[in-house]
Amino acid sequence: MSTSTVSTDVSDGLRGRVESGPAGGGFVGAFTSEWTKLWTLRTPYVCLLAGVLVTAVFTFYYGSIARINDKPVQPVGNASVSSVILTQFALVILAMTTVTSEYSTSSVRASLLWVPVRARVQLAKALLSALVGFVTGVVWAVLGIAVAWGPFQGHAGFELSKVAYQTVAMGVYCALVCVLTVGVSFALRTAAGAMAVVFFVVSALPGMLVGLGGPVLLAINDYLPQTVGGYLMLGDGKAPFPDAVSLLILLVWAVAAHAAGLFVLRRRDA
Repeated sequence: MSTSTVSTDVSDGLRGRVESGPAGGGFVGAFTSEWTKLWTLRTPYVCLLAGVLVTAVFTFYYGSIARINDKPVQPVGNASVSSVILTQFALVILAMTTVTSEYSTSSVRASLLWVPVRARVQLAKALLSALVGFVTGVVWAVLGIAVAWGPFQGHAGFELSKVAYQTVAMGVYCALVCVLTVGVSFALRTAAGAMAVVFFVVSALPGMLVGLGGPVLLAINDYLPQTVGGYLMLGDGKAPFPDAVSLLILLVWAVAAHAAGLFVLRRRDA
């Protein structure tokens, strides 16, 4: 075979590769990679199991206290919604692990080499965490309703439309908390730092503002993630704004954290 023939074959091969488009799995490949990496860790399984146990214990206790104290009849889903104050941190740890575990082992360098588009890496992790958070939130909601129904003993009502709403709302809240956590984790890159900031913003700050009281501090508290999420999940009409606005505020928190994480990732890379 002559040299000209070989050159022609090589040129044709290269031209075919260029015309067929860039190689790689794109966003689907990045998401699949993140999915595989997540479930090869032990942490997600521990977090999900812990959430199941806490949900079962908390909702049983919630229903029992409502019966013992002769509380007015309330939607049975309130028990599950109340349990999120604790169980959400199992998902926070899970979502945080998708980012901080790679930084702690320096394996994030490999991830960014495989998927050089920084926004795609972060979006894949955020979408994965949101998906796991939503499904888990829905499962925990159903579990809590089932467990709490017995101890309530007539002090809770079961309205299918209300149960369905609270179940989906709980899944949405858990998903957005996971997205917020991924953004914070990319911004801070350490498990201790990310956990401290998320815990402060989501849980500690609302407690401080309510404890201090005053119209200004209480008004600020109305716009914090956990407070807004409670309004959204309860859906009892007692919120200072419609449920759609509550959802929008949660989205703003999640997007803001995501944007902060992407900003740091693009500036400091790995």
